[in-house]
Amino acid sequence: MTSPIKLYRNPKSGHCHRVELMMSLLDVPYETVDLDMANGAHKAPEYLAISPFGQVPAIDDDGTTLSDSNGILIYLVSKYGDDAQWLGKDALEKAQVQRWLSVAAGEIAAGPCAARLVTVFGANFDHEAVMAKAHDLFEIIDAALNKKTFLVAERLTIADIAGYSYIAHAPEGGVSLYRYPNIRAWLSRIEAEPKFVAMAKSPIPEGA
Repeated sequence: MTSPIKLYRNPKSGHCHRVELMMSLLDVPYETVDLDMANGAHKAPEYLAISPFGQVPAIDDDGTTLSDSNGILIYLVSKYGDDAQWLGKDALEKAQVQRWLSVAAGEIAAGPCAARLVTVFGANFDHEAVMAKAHDLFEIIDAALNKKTFLVAERLTIADIAGYSYIAHAPEGGVSLYRYPNIRAWLSRIEAEPKFVAMAKSPIPEGA
């Protein structure tokens, strides 16, 4: 690496935070570039050349550009980390990691992420419906974490990194974590990592 990785982001995006957290845990030098998305910076031609869908995050690693947060996680650990540690040590672990990446792109995006988009960014979703999806999901994840340290193994994998940000910040979307002690313990374990970096906080609605 000849220069820090550039991370194009919105500082309140969980998709961006999972990438920043991964780089910090890997001790990869990076610098953040905050896009003025309210004024369309993510749709500018020069940014679309990096991220064709006009989404954050995207990275520029010494001329290698990539978008999509889960894809970036795989790139980072494959280039700068230990593949087996982060992506799975055997066929079953690899499959389980992939399953949780699918959950991050599916159920997490449709539940706690969507609920937070309503309260933080004013998105036009049915807030009650997406909060209900979040709670249905959290029941499953809380059960999956019963007597387990992390989602896949007794160590962090990218499954945990992909899931962390929107689950940790679910209360900002009105989704309380009070009923999910296993999730709360899991979040605390991730936050106890020596190189953990937090995402910018937003107000928590009353009652969440």
